[in-house]
Amino acid sequence: MFLVDSHCHLDLLDLSDSSDLDSIIARARQQGVQYILNVCVRLADFPQVLKAAESYPFVSASIGLHPNELGEEIGKDTLLQKAQHPKVIAIGETGLDYFRSTGDLEWQRDRFRVHIRAAKELQKPLIVHTRDAKEDTIRIMREENAAESGGVMHCFSEDWHIARQALDMNFYISFSGIVTFKSAATIQEVAKQVPLDRILIETDAPYLAPVPHRGKSNEPAYVRHTAEYIANLRNITIDEFAEQTTQNFFRLFKGAVRPHV
Repeated sequence: MFLVDSHCHLDLLDLSDSSDLDSIIARARQQGVQYILNVCVRLADFPQVLKAAESYPFVSASIGLHPNELGEEIGKDTLLQKAQHPKVIAIGETGLDYFRSTGDLEWQRDRFRVHIRAAKELQKPLIVHTRDAKEDTIRIMREENAAESGGVMHCFSEDWHIARQALDMNFYISFSGIVTFKSAATIQEVAKQVPLDRILIETDAPYLAPVPHRGKSNEPAYVRHTAEYIANLRNITIDEFAEQTTQNFFRLFKGAVRPHV
């Protein structure tokens, strides 16, 4: 089986003597996870994000600044420069988050626009985070013509109306462990409706571990639970779902090289 964890944060995992990165990667491989996209959320952490990607041939990286991050800013020129590294296959994560940030958030919207413009210039996919900001997220994606770069709505937690608009802009929909939660009926309905050739799966590790690990620290191996859950929702085999989502990943992230396994 070939699964892809299309969004995780290896640099944010709790690494101790009993659970170093090699062990975490080995557990993922044992569960069929053959490729991982390590996503950047802070510019200051980019060297560590890149180091993990350089350490394994089946790990790639992104460059971006999360919408909630304060204390640093990122310009288009910086994104363009750092994205030249061959291991950097995407821009983000970026987007809008009105849940954790309050007040005048025009700075957040400006930051999002910078990332979209960089992604378009580089022709690399955009990784979009949105929370309590769905209307503004879609509006800015339209205004900036984000369809030119395409990308993924990561850790999708909205309804079909938002999913449909993102799909119309050449974006994929990625589901995290949230889809396995009993309270996630709306997300589960979206997971049934999204065209099979536009679905991705992710852990967002170390956050949002799926059932049966909910409440624990997440890791790439657990993406298999999300894959099995959605395959069951759609009445297809896990092997079929794994192969389709893997094809989707490498179609979108053209800078990623699929390893022979």
